[in-house]
Amino acid sequence: MTKKQKIIVAIGAILLAGIMVYIVSGRDIVRKNRISQIKAENKQEMKKTPSNEPLNEKNVSPISGLACDNWNRRALAVMQPADVTARPAAGFSQADMVIEMPVITASVTRLMAIYICNTPKEVGSMRSARHDFIHLAKGLDAIFASWGRSESHYENSKIGLAKGILDRGEIENINCNGDAGKSANACLTNPCFRKAGMKRGVDSGYAHPQEFWNCAKDFGYRMENNFIGYPHQKEAPLSERPKSGHLRVAFAGLFAVDYDYDQKTNTYLRTWGKKIDRDRNNNKRIAPKNVVVLIAKSEQVEGQYNNVQLGDPWYDTTDTGEAYYYMNGKEYRGTWKKDKSDIASKLYFYDENGEEIKFVPGQIWVEILEPGQRLKWSTSSLTKLTQ
Repeated sequence: MTKKQKIIVAIGAILLAGIMVYIVSGRDIVRKNRISQIKAENKQEMKKTPSNEPLNEKNVSPISGLACDNWNRRALAVMQPADVTARPAAGFSQADMVIEMPVITASVTRLMAIYICNTPKEVGSMRSARHDFIHLAKGLDAIFASWGRSESHYENSKIGLAKGILDRGEIENINCNGDAGKSANACLTNPCFRKAGMKRGVDSGYAHPQEFWNCAKDFGYRMENNFIGYPHQKEAPLSERPKSGHLRVAFAGLFAVDYDYDQKTNTYLRTWGKKIDRDRNNNKRIAPKNVVVLIAKSEQVEGQYNNVQLGDPWYDTTDTGEAYYYMNGKEYRGTWKKDKSDIASKLYFYDENGEEIKFVPGQIWVEILEPGQRLKWSTSSLTKLTQ
């Protein structure tokens, strides 16, 4: 081969190599662009403008999906503690939804029970307002009931926010303590009372839910529910349900929760601090049909008070995150969303495809867990219980 031929062959080889590199890199660019496009499309799908039309037929609760006489009644959201000395709590077995989250980062939790269909004879113990619960109650179109509110001695403090929200009337509220917002003392009949026999005075605050609704009428609050609701599906038949399952939601210490799936009833039997969780009113085992676990960051903002990144319109920078759903004996994954630009926005539960989760008709229990706290689902029942 002559020198000229060698040069031609070398140039051809260089050109061929260049073409191959271009093709491979070009394919890689196209692939990456397509992945980015798919992600963008999925993200855009998640941001679809939700419908304002009701998601359930009439005569059923917009939250639980169960038929009841009071299906169109305005929801009542009641603040309650998780303190061991206040257990067992009264009312939870009859709630349409319960929301549980930390009020001290990686430590103490608190709960908010939402009632539409049922009217427990009592609810309690009751506790003070926290801003993280208030905007969730607003998104459910609920009347918010608490025994006091968070407040600081420091001017313009974050933790004084709950007092400001109630005083400004950002949510229609009834306050048993009368130190902010609408005082229960101003009602024709005060719903709130002190229960005898409690170990600590702070645990003795109780109320009659029916009197909360009567009190709301005294204040001129709207009594019909405008919440569009959550979608529902039919229960899986017995033959398609798993035999067992165990869910561990590892809040700190005795605030930790376990759920054991019961195939026959298609419910999740709740255990609280290794003890069977029962309703003080009727001794009924707490057993929601649906358990939701949302992952959201918590941080201390001052002293004992914290802020959970759940999309509140005042301090949060995040309004979406991971979500896990437990229904029909199985685990599903997805995301949650709460528009932080609007206090009245609904808390949305999405599956992995960006569609709203369809719940089994029945109680929904929402657990809000911090990143790093343990969440474990297994297909066997593991809880060791005490009465």
